[in-house]
Amino acid sequence: MKFDPNAGSLIPLEEAAEMTRTYRDLNPDDTIAHYFSREIIDELLRDNSLVGIRMYYGLDPNNEKAKELILVGVDRDGNDVTSKVADKGTKCPIVCSNANELNS
Repeated sequence: MKFDPNAGSLIPLEEAAEMTRTYRDLNPDDTIAHYFSREIIDELLRDNSLVGIRMYYGLDPNNEKAKELILVGVDRDGNDVTSKVADKGTKCPIVCSNANELNS
């Protein structure tokens, strides 16, 4: 499959709510979200050759139940640019938004 630098699209809140509800129902004890500051996102995208961000799932090697989300910039050819890699976002549950359609 050819890399599409324009991948992703906006979806209706109802569709997103159904997806997150299904995930929570099937994984009641799991992390449901990760928060990353704008500063981290901007830092990853500061390189003008990047067209987006790829997110990898990972597990903390000291706690295999601790889901992590690793962010890395992606160039026009679809390759990871690993000069800057982000992790350690704030997890929900621990710190979450007020109740809304995506988390309740």
